[in-house]
Amino acid sequence: MTLRIVRLGTRRSPREGTRIGTVRRPPRGVKKERYAADDWYDVWYPELSPSQALVAQALKAETAAQWNAFVREFKKEMKESAASRTLDLLAALSHGADFSLGCYCEDEARCHRSVLRDLLAERGAKLG
Repeated sequence: MTLRIVRLGTRRSPREGTRIGTVRRPPRGVKKERYAADDWYDVWYPELSPSQALVAQALKAETAAQWNAFVREFKKEMKESAASRTLDLLAALSHGADFSLGCYCEDEARCHRSVLRDLLAERGAKLG
């Protein structure tokens, strides 16, 4: 059983399980009933997405220092009680279920999902 970190909209891998979209907005131009069928996500969970202000900050980040500032602020958001409890829950579930978390960004290194990966690893999640 594992938790995978994925790019939404890409073909699912075998045993990926339920795909959770940790994005602020649903995919543009896609009907709601097509989200799962077109490999976007099965469940939309924006609570693990950066706030709108942080999304804008991340998109403007051109330097390592700017990106690191985004990471620090996003980690602060993820320390809030609901987000922190969700990460604890997902880390625990990763030991008994296959599922995935994702975002649309092409480059995981410049995406909040890389931060989620680190936060989940710190909580002992079984990552694949």
